Amino acid sequence: MKLGIIGLPQSGKTTVFNALTRGDQPTAMTGVRFEVHQAVVDVPDERVDQLSAMFDPRKTIFAKVTYADIAGLDGSAGKSGFSGPLLNQLAQMDGFIHVVRCFENPSVPHPAGRVDPSRDLASVDSELLLNDLIMIERKLERLDDEKRKGGGREKAIIEREIGLFQQLHAVLSAENPLRVMDLSDDEQRTLSGFGFLTLKPVLVVFNLGEGEDPPEIIYTYPHSAVVGLQGKLEMELAQLAPDKAELFMREYGIEELSLSKVIRLSYDLLEQQSFFTVGEDEVRAWTVAKGATALEAAAAIHSDLAKGFIRAEVIAYDTLLELGGMAEARSRGKLRLEGKDYKVQDGEIVHIRFNL
Repeated sequence: MKLGIIGLPQSGKTTVFNALTRGDQPTAMTGVRFEVHQAVVDVPDERVDQLSAMFDPRKTIFAKVTYADIAGLDGSAGKSGFSGPLLNQLAQMDGFIHVVRCFENPSVPHPAGRVDPSRDLASVDSELLLNDLIMIERKLERLDDEKRKGGGREKAIIEREIGLFQQLHAVLSAENPLRVMDLSDDEQRTLSGFGFLTLKPVLVVFNLGEGEDPPEIIYTYPHSAVVGLQGKLEMELAQLAPDKAELFMREYGIEELSLSKVIRLSYDLLEQQSFFTVGEDEVRAWTVAKGATALEAAAAIHSDLAKGFIRAEVIAYDTLLELGGMAEARSRGKLRLEGKDYKVQDGEIVHIRFNL
């Protein structure tokens, strides 16, 4: 899972990046128009901690998430769209964390002169939308040329694509992101290689000043969510030793660090879930899409498991915890044998039986 942190200059993107990754990237502007910093972090999960305590493995491996702090959006892409390097980075992301400035700080003046979260949110949304619109217009031109010249694909296929891209154009022209569309599986496959930015899920993070409440901004697009956090405070807490961080969190009434909150919301937004493999050698969390089959879960572990798949032994996390171990689960017949089409549920412990 790879999430791009985007936002206007001086919105606090790097501050939020540091809070999420426990990093120490400089938060002052460097003068570089396009710059990317990445970090891979463990996904906090109490279930992994509990399973590790139960099995005492040699290795405990949490699921991973990659955050990319992407500079370069400044509201000035214009009719030409984003630069090639910036667009390439944005297109690689599974979703975006859009940081919107709400805090006041005279020592960090807002580039537009004053803080206005509604304006800034709309500005970045417009840039993403405009870039998709440019790509779709270029694609329609190519499809028209292909239809006129002939000699290639079947005319009916070209006509279907023209119809789809005309629908996309209409949605964007009405100033709506492509996320509002209910696309069929075939349509999603057709569009999968384009990397349209407004199709990607977005978590809007209102970057608040200390003690500030989130603004009352309605943002109800599908595959979107909104959260408020005190970026500077969260960054400072993330960089403290755990015992000191806990003390300060109690003092400021923070129930959980933004790292946990944002990852949980990101998982829901990207429709991801975790399943576990356990044993004396290793306890490990794996990430798959909600609705993934046992065969897809096997492939996530290793391609050989998918090739030689026979059955999946499955037990719910709560059931295993209640029984106290795999031996008790087996003796009580609580391990279910499931076929390759079984849909794995969040938190299940899965053991793949295979033969090559």
